[in-house]
Amino acid sequence: DFLCISLVNGFTQLRYNLGDKTVILQTLQKVQANGNTWHSLNAGRAGNEGYLHLDGINVTQKASPGMNALDTHTDFFVGGVSSLNLVNPMAIENEPTGFTGCIREIVINNRELKLTVTDPKAGANIGDCDGTDCGYTVCKNNGTCQVENSGFSCSCSREWTGTTCEQSIHCSQNMCGSHALCVPQPSSFSYTCVCALGWTGQYCDNKIKFYIAKFVGNSYIKYTDPFYGKRDLQYSRLSLNFTTNQTEGLIAWMGKSENEDNDFLAIGLSNGTLKVAINLGERISVPLMHSKYFTCSVGRWHFITVVQNQTCIKVYLDEELILFEDIDPQRKYTALNYGGICYFGGFEIGRKVDTVTTGLFQKEFIGKIKDVVLFQDSKKIQLMKAEGYNVYDGNSGN
Repeated sequence: DFLCISLVNGFTQLRYNLGDKTVILQTLQKVQANGNTWHSLNAGRAGNEGYLHLDGINVTQKASPGMNALDTHTDFFVGGVSSLNLVNPMAIENEPTGFTGCIREIVINNRELKLTVTDPKAGANIGDCDGTDCGYTVCKNNGTCQVENSGFSCSCSREWTGTTCEQSIHCSQNMCGSHALCVPQPSSFSYTCVCALGWTGQYCDNKIKFYIAKFVGNSYIKYTDPFYGKRDLQYSRLSLNFTTNQTEGLIAWMGKSENEDNDFLAIGLSNGTLKVAINLGERISVPLMHSKYFTCSVGRWHFITVVQNQTCIKVYLDEELILFEDIDPQRKYTALNYGGICYFGGFEIGRKVDTVTTGLFQKEFIGKIKDVVLFQDSKKIQLMKAEGYNVYDGNSGN
């Protein structure tokens, strides 16, 4: 399998093969090869349907029946390859040759690659393209960069300030403590303080402890499993208690959630019913459960356990087995490689649940969670010792 973007006789070309046939898309117009014109390229595929945009002009290849997963386990190369024999002959039209020019702002599956000296794994014969201290992202939030004798300066738009326009004017005089994030509220010309785990109050300066975590919407806990390296990932287990009166919300997500190929096990609410989804390598979602198994009752605690035995999934709600399904009798992938990361209630601030879960779940969780146990551990997770924001003490009324 491969996916390759190349220049062919002045045209931009996308080629990919998911295991059965090579799909070729080519732009309608040539690129300006004068060395000083920037082009915007957007290329990719949804299943086996490809798309290619050059400077806003779109070419789409309608999908015919066939394979729809890209199985690649090599490094990701930009501008060239370490050895030309790595290039599949079908991936390009002519003999492979390295790219000459400038590349910036590469975004893969909604994550930007950092094109610095230190961030890539390796490389060769790469130089600074701009030649000045003004790179394209030096000034944030649509600020304009000017080259100065001493380096650079940023002219900021009306809502932003700071050396690189990184700070909202509404947060420039904020009183949030060191355990808080300042979130601007432009509509009211003000701000709010979002508290780190274990802190509360208007300015997040009151220390708290809790054993029941209360999620209010823009909340999340990110727990790193210290025993991940010793886990048998073919036999995973997650159990917890929760209560809510909402019909939508992501309760728990075992997985790194960095890109669409990461394994995950997810528990949440969808249309008022309990939903469990799991990906062991091919992004298969376990079906929605019947609504009779769950009602959003205010104040009532529910106990849920999800057990993964290779490709067999069991789900218990209030100690009743409500789902038992083999998601892949072929046993192609049998381990939950979740990277030792567990999210509860949502993801990091600024990362929307519906985007990260590609629509499996719509919103952050609003409610309470307690008694979280991973695998067959004898002790519950200490949620207080994790990373997170905007989580309150579920024992009290605040």
